[in-house]
Amino acid sequence: MGIHMPKFGLNRHDTSSMYAFAEDVKRAESLGWDCAFLPDSQLRRRDTYVLLSAAAQATSKITIGTLLANPITRHPSVTASSVATVAELAPDRTILAMGIGDTAVRLAGLRPARIKELESSVHMIKGLLSGIPVDVGVGQPARLPFPQDVPIWLAAGGPKTLEMAGTCADGVFIRVGTDFRNIETSVQKIRSGAIKAGRKPDSVKIGAVFHTVFHEEDKESLLMGKSMAAGYYEYSPMLFENIGLRWGGRDPEELKKDGQVWPDFHHAPDLIKSGKVVGFLDESHVNAFCLRGNAPQIVDQIVGILRRCHEVNIDFEYVVLQPIPNPPTPDLGAHAYIERVPREILSAVKELII
Repeated sequence: MGIHMPKFGLNRHDTSSMYAFAEDVKRAESLGWDCAFLPDSQLRRRDTYVLLSAAAQATSKITIGTLLANPITRHPSVTASSVATVAELAPDRTILAMGIGDTAVRLAGLRPARIKELESSVHMIKGLLSGIPVDVGVGQPARLPFPQDVPIWLAAGGPKTLEMAGTCADGVFIRVGTDFRNIETSVQKIRSGAIKAGRKPDSVKIGAVFHTVFHEEDKESLLMGKSMAAGYYEYSPMLFENIGLRWGGRDPEELKKDGQVWPDFHHAPDLIKSGKVVGFLDESHVNAFCLRGNAPQIVDQIVGILRRCHEVNIDFEYVVLQPIPNPPTPDLGAHAYIERVPREILSAVKELII
């Protein structure tokens, strides 16, 4: 078929200790996962770069990195230094993915980064990682004494951020759900940004983050999927508008207060409860914003997306299957998400598209 085989990644691991995280990433590597990503969220997990360093020393092949860091909770020069240190331990398999900031900034009472702030942080980090002098706003340019070759990716969903990402990032993780129309529109924005910056449109690699409700009980998976759809609307209503879907309910912030949903519909501790809060959404909303069902159903959904995208010259470098709900810690045994996905889903996807 000629479809480029993406690297499949997981962004939820056991972070109960540095040792537990290293062992969990080592386990993921042995099971066939290609990438292990870690959110940089200081009030939810232990220090991201300490954990990644431990994982780097416990593994030899798996790609590791942030998904995602932000320029608000850490100054870009601090991030550059940290990820360069990790890359010394895992050369050619470390990446840095950044975004405007989600729970990391909100739980600290801070605001997400503005697009210009995110863009300037990418340029600063790129310069520092390449070892060139960088203007950081003081008397003399700064230089990182131990530069490393680390690809800089951005995670984005809004049109302006996507276009900006195309101008400067090595790759872009799109977080717009699973509907082909939103995916295609997003990639067009990225490539438009690349062209405006004098770059080849296909020089910017593409990744995707798909919320994955791997759950056999249909009613419960539908409710969790409704919470995922609501989470996308909460931050980017245009994703509904782009594909002709109506919200049909009150403002998400009002619903969150009434239903005691915190901090948002994507991260609520009880996704069945939060799904009931947006019970007015239907299956069409769910199918547009997450993968859902048993293993054969999810295989069909992934293969369908990869085929449809390939037809319009979109091939993914990375596909992150974000588990919904979050797996328990530790996630052990043959029925664990980390075990079942490579065995029941990824193996079948690879057979169908190779």
